[in-house]
Amino acid sequence: MPLTVTRQDAVLLLLSAMMVALFVFGAGASGFPLDDSWIHQVYGRNLALNGEWAFISGEPSAASTSPLYTVILATGYFLRIPYFLWTHLIGTLALALTAMIGTRMRRYILPESSLASWGVGIMLVSSWHLIWAAASGMETMIFGMLTLLLIYLAWREIEAERSQATQAVAMRGAIFGIVTALTALARPEGVVLGGIAALLMLIVRPQGTFQRVIIFGVGAAIGFGIMLSPYAWLNWQLTGSLLPNTANAKFEQHALLLELPYLLRYGRLSLAILVGGQILLIPGMIAYLWQQFSSKNRLHGLYFALPILWGLSHIAIYAARLPAAYQHGRYVLPTLPAFIFVGVMGTVWMIQQTRKQGDKSVFTLLRRVSVQTLAISAVAVTLAFVSIGLDAYRNDVAVINTEMIASAEYIRENIPHDELMAIHDIGAVGYFAPRDMIDIAGLVTPEIIPIVSDGDALWNYMEANGAQYLMAFPDQVPNANPDDPRLCRIFYTDSDITREIRGEGYSMAIYRLAYDATCEG
Repeated sequence: MPLTVTRQDAVLLLLSAMMVALFVFGAGASGFPLDDSWIHQVYGRNLALNGEWAFISGEPSAASTSPLYTVILATGYFLRIPYFLWTHLIGTLALALTAMIGTRMRRYILPESSLASWGVGIMLVSSWHLIWAAASGMETMIFGMLTLLLIYLAWREIEAERSQATQAVAMRGAIFGIVTALTALARPEGVVLGGIAALLMLIVRPQGTFQRVIIFGVGAAIGFGIMLSPYAWLNWQLTGSLLPNTANAKFEQHALLLELPYLLRYGRLSLAILVGGQILLIPGMIAYLWQQFSSKNRLHGLYFALPILWGLSHIAIYAARLPAAYQHGRYVLPTLPAFIFVGVMGTVWMIQQTRKQGDKSVFTLLRRVSVQTLAISAVAVTLAFVSIGLDAYRNDVAVINTEMIASAEYIRENIPHDELMAIHDIGAVGYFAPRDMIDIAGLVTPEIIPIVSDGDALWNYMEANGAQYLMAFPDQVPNANPDDPRLCRIFYTDSDITREIRGEGYSMAIYRLAYDATCEG
């Protein structure tokens, strides 16, 4: 990617800052829209201040799904930059870089089109899902940005000088491997994109000869191994697995969803990220594929289908293992930059094709008007949904603030630090009221994972380990029974925003645990 900073880059950075600021300040209060955001903050703070890879100080654990993001957050704490400012600066930069990479990628598809360049840049920084991700305090936007960068690096091999020395080919491979590792360190499933890209390289051989492909691959393997091995070793030491605890914990929590038909799961995940102007880019995505596979060189067409292959594969994996479409499809949201890029390229290509047609028949005129109307509508709907996205973000932050943070503040002020608690949503408590705890979701208490869906076993575990309090939503209580006589409620958030969104009786509660089922006193 050219290192020169263009005027367009400056505009996209400014627009990204404006969009993220709109969401952050529009929420009306500091905070994040997910409790998981606070888990990241705890890991980052503990790493910077205590040198520990731990959620509970003194107890190393592997519950961070994004070690790259943990290190980035820790850098802010180490430099003593206010965490709220640092987190949103990182999100803003990731959103802007995503758009900048997209504008550079388009030169492989529509090299002469300034409309395509501006179109993909504007659509990326204006998509409410991506603004939400940039302001979420999660690794999502960084992961999405790295996926586009990895696709760009793969495409760059098409134009590499065939006369370059072996060392140059190996160096490009090492860079590709390092970025693949960084993508995997942002989210483990990043290896899927690297694998698809590597397979396409073996088929297409963009470097020219098979020998140069192998040299590139060796360089990539070395770069990938060097960058990823420290984290893989850490996970192995902590869990006996290459993946963090959260993978198995999340799988167990959502096991019931796997009973739904696979195509229904896939459709729900896909629809979650199509809410907005991007749904009007679907014809453009189809046109993009047509453009690539109707060319004389079908193999190159397959190579440039990488964004679509990656996006569909990513959704397919989640539909098979973790089909959770809630929170605006956050697990599959990182595919959106690739889909938006493809949709914009295809839409602009259709506009170009209608302009090339010399006849002035009614049919040609209708095609031209229809395509231009589709393009304008996609931009207009995307911009209109910014307001809807802001409302969603405001509500999400309000729920976390009035439920999780309010409960954490109650714990800090009212429950002695040495009295053990069982907690389901641990993020805000870990940040605002750090203490020993039993995580009944299994993220930092991995021995819970095999029994996470067994209410009776959870009760037995809490009693055997001396838990004196429980913090949970009604459906998170063991056996999903908040009326269990062993639960003596001492605090209830009674959040107005939660009541408005989810109905009566769904707020967070803190209970004193009376295993003899007597709550008097």
